[in-house]
Amino acid sequence: MRHFRISRRNLLATAGFSAATAILPGKLRAQAPRKGGRLTVAADSEPRNLNPAIVASNGVFFVASKIVEPLAEASYGDKHGLAPRLATHWEAADDGLSIAFHLREGVTWHDGQPFTAADVAFSAMEIWRTLQNLGSVVFRDLKTVDTPDDHTAVLRFSDPTPLQLIRHALPSLTSVVPKHAFDGTDIASNPVNNRLIGTGPFQFAEHRRGEYYRLVRNNSYWGKPLPYLQEIVYRVLPDRSAAATALEAGEIDLAAFSAVPLIDLKRIGQEKGLAVITKGYEALTYQLVVEINHRRKELADLTVRQAIAHAIDKDFVVRTIFASYAVPATGPIPKSAAEFYTSDVAGYSFDVAEANRILDKAGYTRGSDGVRFSLKLLPAPYFNETRAFGAYLRQALAAIGIDAEIVNHDAAAHIKAVYMDHTFDLAVAPPVFRGDPAISTTILVEGGIPDGVPFSNQGGYDNPKLDALIGEAATTLDEGKRTELYHQFQKMVTADLPLINVVDWTFTSVARNTVHNIANNPRWAVSNWADTWIEG
Repeated sequence: MRHFRISRRNLLATAGFSAATAILPGKLRAQAPRKGGRLTVAADSEPRNLNPAIVASNGVFFVASKIVEPLAEASYGDKHGLAPRLATHWEAADDGLSIAFHLREGVTWHDGQPFTAADVAFSAMEIWRTLQNLGSVVFRDLKTVDTPDDHTAVLRFSDPTPLQLIRHALPSLTSVVPKHAFDGTDIASNPVNNRLIGTGPFQFAEHRRGEYYRLVRNNSYWGKPLPYLQEIVYRVLPDRSAAATALEAGEIDLAAFSAVPLIDLKRIGQEKGLAVITKGYEALTYQLVVEINHRRKELADLTVRQAIAHAIDKDFVVRTIFASYAVPATGPIPKSAAEFYTSDVAGYSFDVAEANRILDKAGYTRGSDGVRFSLKLLPAPYFNETRAFGAYLRQALAAIGIDAEIVNHDAAAHIKAVYMDHTFDLAVAPPVFRGDPAISTTILVEGGIPDGVPFSNQGGYDNPKLDALIGEAATTLDEGKRTELYHQFQKMVTADLPLINVVDWTFTSVARNTVHNIANNPRWAVSNWADTWIEG
């Protein structure tokens, strides 16, 4: 065995540069944590489903992670990067067919019912494995969950499942929900999904659409004396520039997930009482990628994909679109994932002349208007940066004789067009690297993904050799061999370019200096904030 939720008036009355020199609030002087107070935070979205066990996404976690807890959370200190939450420890069988979780005792749900292993078993079998957007990959071979007692849950798999993969999945894919609130219901439409019952340090109080979410202190939290805050209020500010204005006016205390546009950070960082923070996002690397529809004849040609790669100036994109809060990507795994990353991959330097030479040689001649062929380009609407990159990419393609028509959609229409109807030639996407290539990374290039799965290979790319490698890595127990397989994966993807990785980027937070204990784990913005506190 191996051992690891008020009125708008009240809200408005609440008042309270470089990455290398960012100051963490509260670090200039030692103070004892203060209990109580309201932390007012900017939120740029309102998820349709707030249940993180079903929708494992940062937009959901940002609110829900304070209410619903996972088995373990990310940590800076542990050698495996984990800290216990609902599980205190765990061990896996050497054959990779089972992993036993020993659960925390004395934990109660917010409605007073006891937390037991039955809740873990229900969550795993009925939600993570079957309904969760990412769990269907990690837990696809989960056969059963045994509960020999109230505080032990043994996950059993039909095929070997690497402990390395499960460890990486614990913070984001193992949110536990109460069986008694969901069993016997239509889980996906259960109203509890948007009025969460959890075990976390804060309880759901209310949500007023278009205005705010309010969470209040859980006085029965197992981690006493935490939490420190009395309540957290998320003000809904869909316009990201509004977050900067609200901070400067003293209307909010914190803007996370780059809610303040990058172009405003230098000015905001010079405001007295505000600090720009880059720490606390290390496990939340976003990847800017160009998705490619291989059903299009020209794009099925590797030489065209290589020419497009050569036409993109990654350094320019980093400096201008991302204000240097990004790094050029080398492939499908970011450098921040040191456990798996390799730089020994095919590279495509910015070289417009070479791109034109490649296209000329391949027979894609320019017409009298200078255009070789036309494409439909769909930038994802989620971030200013993805839209800005779409505009840049159109210009870059024009320089090599490709006319790109930009088609802008809202989020729902974009997902339908790209991931269901496939009515795109190129698309700009921001998938997240979640610690392990098998979680939301290999799915970007793997064949046979059903229609309608966001951030997956819906471009029709089919490479049986790559699929076989992905399958082998997903079941290889030896961590050294598994890492080597992912090195091969990076080499194959960069050589054949099923998609083009452009930059890897993370986020920034801006907070008032009265807010303490920010960014103390690598998923801080989507962790529970139990020890965060605010000066009176």
